[in-house]
Amino acid sequence: MTKHIFVTGGVVSSLGKGLNSASIGLLLESRGLKVNLQKFDPYVNVDPGTMSPFEHGEVYVTEDGAETDLDLGHYERFTNATINKNCNFTTGTIYYSVITKERRGEYLGKTVQIVPHITNEIKECIKKIASEGVDVAISEIGGIVGDIESQPFLEAIRQFGQEIGRKNVLYIHLTLVPYLKAADEMKTKPTQHGVSLLRQAGIEPDILICRTEKSLTADIKNKLSLFCSVDKEAVIEEKDVKPYLYEIPILLREQGLDRIIVEKLGLKADGHNLQEWEEMLDTLKNPRFSTEVAVVGKYIGHQSAYESIYEALTHGGVANNAGVKVRRVEAEDVERKGSERCLEGVKGILVPGGFGERGIEGKVLAARYAREKEIPYLGICLGLHCAVIEFARNVCGLKDANSTEFDRHTKDPVICLLEEQKGVKNLGGTMRLGAHPCQLQPDTKAFRAYGKESISERHRHRYEFNNAYKKLFTSKGMVFSGLSPDGNLVEIIELREHPWFVMAQFHPEFKSKPTRPHPLFREFIRAALTTGKAVEELAYGRSALNPKS
Repeated sequence: MTKHIFVTGGVVSSLGKGLNSASIGLLLESRGLKVNLQKFDPYVNVDPGTMSPFEHGEVYVTEDGAETDLDLGHYERFTNATINKNCNFTTGTIYYSVITKERRGEYLGKTVQIVPHITNEIKECIKKIASEGVDVAISEIGGIVGDIESQPFLEAIRQFGQEIGRKNVLYIHLTLVPYLKAADEMKTKPTQHGVSLLRQAGIEPDILICRTEKSLTADIKNKLSLFCSVDKEAVIEEKDVKPYLYEIPILLREQGLDRIIVEKLGLKADGHNLQEWEEMLDTLKNPRFSTEVAVVGKYIGHQSAYESIYEALTHGGVANNAGVKVRRVEAEDVERKGSERCLEGVKGILVPGGFGERGIEGKVLAARYAREKEIPYLGICLGLHCAVIEFARNVCGLKDANSTEFDRHTKDPVICLLEEQKGVKNLGGTMRLGAHPCQLQPDTKAFRAYGKESISERHRHRYEFNNAYKKLFTSKGMVFSGLSPDGNLVEIIELREHPWFVMAQFHPEFKSKPTRPHPLFREFIRAALTTGKAVEELAYGRSALNPKS
């Protein structure tokens, strides 16, 4: 029978429930167990797909095309779990499903209520990740205990534990133990109040993970254990680990969290193997090389808007035994101040995805700066569109070239709406989403990076390169190195006469892991560490700077 772990949060949001859930998954996998993970978000949106990055942060896309919370990216980066549409549910999806069933008459005339109908729907969603072969299913409850929005989820996980037997369920509560500098004291009262609210919901936590700036003293641990009715050894300290979030599993393991979980759930799992993870951490902390790259984006002011991009750059650095410093550049600053002032000195430029006209000309200028200065460039989704617009205007002589996303009446629509998108009216869940195959052309940078002809990558877009301009662009030095199997859609573009200028219509950052860096990020950072012909002289598919990678 699959065992279940429920991760809740208290005191304040953004304590890192997603990172802790992912870390617990990694620790259990290191003991030979198979895990699966999911997140319940309390907001009423059906998914975050229509939400602004300033509102929600990054939208993470799964293989099967679900637009999900960014915490699912942590799940995939830390574990080998198969993350899909069953791994993220919101209040919106739960109510949408229940209301749809009511309209079909599935409740046989009953009055539809929070209990049992909404809570039953939540429990059914929990069961969806407990497939055959899964030893432990980890469900993260978004928000904090005490939120009105979270109450149905807490009631559902309380019922779930009662129904499958308390010995098969573990409740882990993530909390904050603040340090008051003026009083020079750590305070346990916020955690006590948070746990009190959890108890009022009928849930007794088995483990406390305590976020803290300073180490917990024995007295603090004793106090938390006494007033929260948690075993002293199950009061886990989690000090801030910036900048190395990949240290979290190691910190938790050192305090025996994985052993405690295995014992409390009665799991058969001996020993643990984190050698690969520890080797990655050692490289991350002690790189032989270093480089600086710029990320020119529209949402730089929001820490989480480019979460997977920043992590994938770190992974690319690990693959090359290099530390990567990221210069975060607002696209609108490039428009106002100029490329030279904003980008001088960087060894690589990455322009990520996004939507809307704001900041576009700044991204176009960044692409031009990278092309003319022969600085390695990685354009992702909108980053491809902006580089194509720049090339059209300044190399092909199409002065008014643009995307129909920004100018519906442009004379030269080098980027245009996908044919399948022209009849779409609803915005939610209607883009080209999820994994799609791509065929790579031989003797290209893309082919050398991947080392194979057929790949699969995840998409999230409505606009695409306009094939009517392919012949002109080819004559001017652009290489269409990756195409859909039928040849109709452009997936990867390169510049022939440039050390490393690669653009992808898809989002490679979603498939990068710290122990398995994505090929394009690996090669982008490798190019940033070298110049000119030296780029071509290094071995592809395996970092020449770090032979172990």
